[in-house]
Amino acid sequence: MSSPTNADGAIRRVLVIPHGGRSDLAETTERAIAKLQRAGIVVRMLAADCDRCSVVDVEFVEADEAAKDCELVLVFGGDGTILRSAYLARGQGVPLLGVNLGHMGFLAESDPEDLPTVIAAVVNRSYVVEHRLALDLRVRRPDGTEVLGWAFNEVSLEKAARERMIELMVAIDDEPLSAWSADGLVCATPTGSTAYAWSSGGPVVWPDVEALVVVPISAHALFSRPIVIGPNSEVDIDVLGSGPGGVAWCDGGRMIDVPVGSRVEVRRSPDSVYLARLQPEPFTKRLVAKFNLPVAGWRGRPDEEVQQP
Repeated sequence: MSSPTNADGAIRRVLVIPHGGRSDLAETTERAIAKLQRAGIVVRMLAADCDRCSVVDVEFVEADEAAKDCELVLVFGGDGTILRSAYLARGQGVPLLGVNLGHMGFLAESDPEDLPTVIAAVVNRSYVVEHRLALDLRVRRPDGTEVLGWAFNEVSLEKAARERMIELMVAIDDEPLSAWSADGLVCATPTGSTAYAWSSGGPVVWPDVEALVVVPISAHALFSRPIVIGPNSEVDIDVLGSGPGGVAWCDGGRMIDVPVGSRVEVRRSPDSVYLARLQPEPFTKRLVAKFNLPVAGWRGRPDEEVQQP
């Protein structure tokens, strides 16, 4: 079958990212690829994933610009796989659609049993796209070197030595806020507020709220509560003391060494993340489903508003 084209005549392409650690899930990915190909859509995969699925007529590419010229990134896996895929799609304006093959799957849109519905939505483009805030990271080291990073969920600065706390001075918008001796600190997006920041005692922030969350980790200080700041606020963290310093993690998967004397700068990124949603639903419903929250007894709103006398 000839490949369907967009309005501008470009061939339709979808980047497929399989779960990276479980070969027993390959069948689900293979079935999806076959359905997309039968619809005439060109399927692209990373060259590193060529041995994860027994498929033919697939474009294999390197990670650099893997999502370029694609209309969608279809991800099979849990939140970790989706986070890695977000990094691949960074700056391309390409939405991600996740099929949960992991445990929590908070970022995923559907489960494997919904695969026919997912493929039909991809073929017909019957989905909506949400824009999510992301973070840029800059580490300025005392030797003058700089390292850049990017994160969808969070940037975490953690102690490098288990037996010693890390000494941090935090400033918001170039105004010093507080110094902490702590295990570390998390700067999270609203999307990441249900991940590491939440596990560290931070608040859950609805995805449509534009804000950043700053959460100290096990801080020895009177003022060590999580704070919520504006989306364009600038967070600067100085690593003080004379210990071994720390490490910065971007989404828990990309590490940067942060020696004592460094400054860590966290900013809102101009590169947003785009998530495809098949059936937009209240975020409350997703929270209840993913965390199995008790809601028995809720009677709902009355069908008609009570008339005021």
